[in-house]
Amino acid sequence: MPSVLAWIDHDSKARERTLRILSLFQEKESRDELGLGSVRDSFADQLFPGTSTIQTRLRYMLFVPWIYHSLEEKRLPAESFSIQADKLERDLVQPLMDSDDQAGVFGKTAGKRLKRLPSSVCWAGLGVWGIRITPFSQDEYHRRIDETYRGRNTLTALEKDAKARGDDIDVEQRMATLSWHPRLPAPPEDFPGAVNFALSREEAEFVRDRIHVACPNSLLSFLALHCEPADTQAPWEHPDYGRFSEQHKELLTHARLFSEVMHGAALSYNVQLARLRNHEDLVAEHQANFDEWTANLSLEEIRSWSVNRLWELTMDHGHTITPQTRFFVQQWIDHTRRSPNDLLTNADALTLIKRREMKLKGTRSRFRNQRALEQWGGYSGVGRLVYRWPNVKVLLNDLYQGMSREEKC
Repeated sequence: MPSVLAWIDHDSKARERTLRILSLFQEKESRDELGLGSVRDSFADQLFPGTSTIQTRLRYMLFVPWIYHSLEEKRLPAESFSIQADKLERDLVQPLMDSDDQAGVFGKTAGKRLKRLPSSVCWAGLGVWGIRITPFSQDEYHRRIDETYRGRNTLTALEKDAKARGDDIDVEQRMATLSWHPRLPAPPEDFPGAVNFALSREEAEFVRDRIHVACPNSLLSFLALHCEPADTQAPWEHPDYGRFSEQHKELLTHARLFSEVMHGAALSYNVQLARLRNHEDLVAEHQANFDEWTANLSLEEIRSWSVNRLWELTMDHGHTITPQTRFFVQQWIDHTRRSPNDLLTNADALTLIKRREMKLKGTRSRFRNQRALEQWGGYSGVGRLVYRWPNVKVLLNDLYQGMSREEKC
């Protein structure tokens, strides 16, 4: 289902449409059946750092530090710190469900029994955006909170002595004792008893500024600072594409071509599985999708595409792209360049897909494990790679709404 996004303009129909659209964040990016995740995530992290496909609403990036900061203010000891944080996160579910905007609520179905808490989803992004200052993992932060308190006590004594001597305060030393950005906006007075996803103007400005300072060269920063929410299915279709930097245009061009070409590999995989299952309807459906892919393939552009430049842009950006992955991608591109219409009858092209999946899944391969084949749902990795764009659109829409909101006097 294609995803669209608009912003709320105080019209009830527009608001309802936006809320329906926001629910599309639940449609996750294509499953990584052929081991392309390292390339996909390299592109996504460069374009949209601090985001993920399981991130839902932007205000969670404030809910989490608000909860932890409140516990630090109470000097809650390590032995009960994580337990109380867990409880407060689960307590957010009902107030959010009672609000008029329920799209993106963690625990919308499971309630307080949700298995994955917002903090675990947001932790990495909070660090990337510079909202979280503590360098520790979430578990280590919990365990070392008493050490954090002792460090602050020591700093207080040192600053008192420095003040008595007329010396300046060591700002870097003070920052080293903080867990969260010192300009973190204060939570609403009724938080967490009553809460919703609407950012205040102050909150939106804070998040926008953190993204800009921490990730100044990212497309995420440019979109947050200069663009309105866009009704597109992929980032390279953005109406402000012409204003993007040459660096972003190059990244998006390679990301688009990689998505386009490797979509054919995913379709080939599904055709082969449907044939193996002797499922005529599925074979026909996937075959039709494959035929549509070949008909719309920008073959001239793909034939002139520099795959060496693809690897220059994606390697060494925090993700390991193995020689085996590069070989598989290059081989599929070569087959596609030669004759895309023959890919479902070309034995070498079919074997390339089969061997790749078998190598990745081992004994769980659907080509060698009959039970795994029987459990196959009929569709695997058929969504095009769009590099977290559906989730990013939701976050940018939340930010735009906050930036457009007038502050109360």
